[in-house]
Amino acid sequence: MLEPALRRPIDPALGRAARALALGEPVLLYDAAEREGETDLVILSERATPELVRLLRQDAGGWICTAISDELRGRLGLPFYGELLSSAAPRFPILRELGRERLRYDARSPFGVHVHHRATFTGIPDRDRATTIRALGELARDAPRLADEALRARFVAEFSSPGHVPVLYAAPRLLAERKGHTELAVSLARMAGVSESATVCEMLGDSGGARDPEAARRYAELHGFEFLEGATLVEAWRRWASA
Repeated sequence: MLEPALRRPIDPALGRAARALALGEPVLLYDAAEREGETDLVILSERATPELVRLLRQDAGGWICTAISDELRGRLGLPFYGELLSSAAPRFPILRELGRERLRYDARSPFGVHVHHRATFTGIPDRDRATTIRALGELARDAPRLADEALRARFVAEFSSPGHVPVLYAAPRLLAERKGHTELAVSLARMAGVSESATVCEMLGDSGGARDPEAARRYAELHGFEFLEGATLVEAWRRWASA
């Protein structure tokens, strides 16, 4: 699946990261100092295993979320979480108050519905979340071959909500529109020519804040994982998309 996408101009480090992602290996993505200033540990969703979920939980420590493309979100007819709050505000006015403050690091939140796979029990153990994440990735993988009605039928047959895996929706124009970890991860998957669903988790530090980017880079080197700066990925995306 990789070769057709990688024939376009691509940074060598990005090529290594794309191949690693396709093989089910973790990749580290740092957004930017002027944004969240965070590094996320990222895996390809369809390659999720209990061991990889445990790695995200133990070595990263943030919130494990699964990103999908805007195209898939639109075909499934899924709302943003903020839209759900707004629609419920007439009945629960406090929700209108909760939604007034804008994010400090971006114009909008990518959060959508939270799901778990119907085959899971509580949905939270590593094996349960791996099952949910892997099924989301497989749905993204198979989506191009499915009609919209069949795609939606499969989604509701396999998943229920609320659940323990938050789904993030990438911006329609990806990095040309928004430069969050959601878009960085989905853009990398698209350039790699693999299923466009990646699972991300923020790397936290011992200080109580985000993992220092140099500490995250050392972690990547220690474990043999690829580390990508957001600026590198954004520039590579600009060249790749215009090729």
